[in-house]
Amino acid sequence: MARSVLAGLAIGIAVMFTLFTLLLLTPSSYEGSIAASLFASLFVAIPTGGIPGTLLGLLVGAIRKSNQRALPPPPPPVHARPLYVPATPADQWSKVVARCEESVRRVVAVVDTVPASPAKEWMARIAAQFEAELEDVRGIARLARAMGAVDENHPASQRLFAAARDFAAFETEVGRVALKMFDRPELDRARTDLEFLEQQLPSLGA
Repeated sequence: MARSVLAGLAIGIAVMFTLFTLLLLTPSSYEGSIAASLFASLFVAIPTGGIPGTLLGLLVGAIRKSNQRALPPPPPPVHARPLYVPATPADQWSKVVARCEESVRRVVAVVDTVPASPAKEWMARIAAQFEAELEDVRGIARLARAMGAVDENHPASQRLFAAARDFAAFETEVGRVALKMFDRPELDRARTDLEFLEQQLPSLGA
């Protein structure tokens, strides 16, 4: 409200000062110095313009203040709440499937590092068969979800965990055989290792 009062006071004095100055300085009524005329205009403008201007400022300030009180307070900011995602059996089985998928990716990467040879081609075919077993892993996971097999002793749970162990063990065997392949052995010399590796393939569909 103080700003409104000061603004009304200043505007009222300025308007009356301008008006009286123009009246005093007109050629028909001007008699005396300009300084005396300006001082006289200011002296008259303070009461005649300041008082009405102050009252007008009070009135404007009161109206603005009442309008501010009438407005409802702004609502508190709404913060987006993160969606609650409950832990479900699907998450549990997805983690097991992801472990098997990671084993397959590592086996493929290991085979890619083996020097080109007929033995590597054989290893690549074994790796492809290994990757195909992922479909059975995913199928068991879907079955476990459908059955709600949250208990680790459930047959579906045990079979899925066993598959993850078999995948990890086969990954280790592939690394061992690949290391031997860097000696560039002939296919006849590598045959025993490759046949053994083929026998170690997880066979979930059998």
